Amino acid sequence: MAEKVVSYPTTLVKYDNPVLVTRHPEKKPPSEAWEGKSASGILSPTQPAGRAKSAVAQSAQSVKETEEILNAILPPRECEENGQLWRQQVSSTPATRLDVINLQEQLDMLLQQRQARESGICPVRRELYSQCFDELIRQVTINCAERGLLLLRVRDDINMTIAAYQTLYESSIAFGMRKALMAEQSKGDLEELVQTLKSEKKELEKQVIELRQKAEQVERRSKEMQQAEEKKHTEEVEFLRKTNQQLKAQLESAIAPKRKR
Repeated sequence: MAEKVVSYPTTLVKYDNPVLVTRHPEKKPPSEAWEGKSASGILSPTQPAGRAKSAVAQSAQSVKETEEILNAILPPRECEENGQLWRQQVSSTPATRLDVINLQEQLDMLLQQRQARESGICPVRRELYSQCFDELIRQVTINCAERGLLLLRVRDDINMTIAAYQTLYESSIAFGMRKALMAEQSKGDLEELVQTLKSEKKELEKQVIELRQKAEQVERRSKEMQQAEEKKHTEEVEFLRKTNQQLKAQLESAIAPKRKR
């Protein structure tokens, strides 16, 4: 199949060169025609050649299994260009110490280029670290498939936990928005209630002023009536006293001549 450099999104995971996907794969010569033949086309009856062939077959089978596991962990990427479908599989080349150092440098460079946040929630930082973790899983899987599958379980559990926290965060945001809308609506109702209570307060204050004025008028009238009653009572007492004195004087004048006789 043909190979071509197709523009894919930048990623930290190492992929092979894209290959063209054809509907009718090329026919390969039967493997039986080449089994058991030497370079000259004559059967090789020697036993070491059979062992070497078996070792090569086991190695090829191991590589094939590793590639299948890698494709299961990191599915191939596909891209359509000019009506042709190109597929890019993850690389099965073992990583060296230099590859790990380059991976770290690329991670730091992409974090700086894409201006990822150093702390807090940052989708860019999370995406880049996820790609870095996938690349580490790829490197580990090539050397030990079981260890790679275990790391895959760890990755899936982390993604599931992050998805749960994201769902919880979105639910809390929606709940907060609903509460904010309810609070805003309640605020409007409370403002109307405040205005109503203020109007009632003004009306009650007006009534208090009127009642105080009436109370002052009643108290003033009461004092005037009390003063009038006291004055009338005083006049009556004075009148009775004078009348009493006159009667006493008349009585004394009437009794006095009889005493002289």
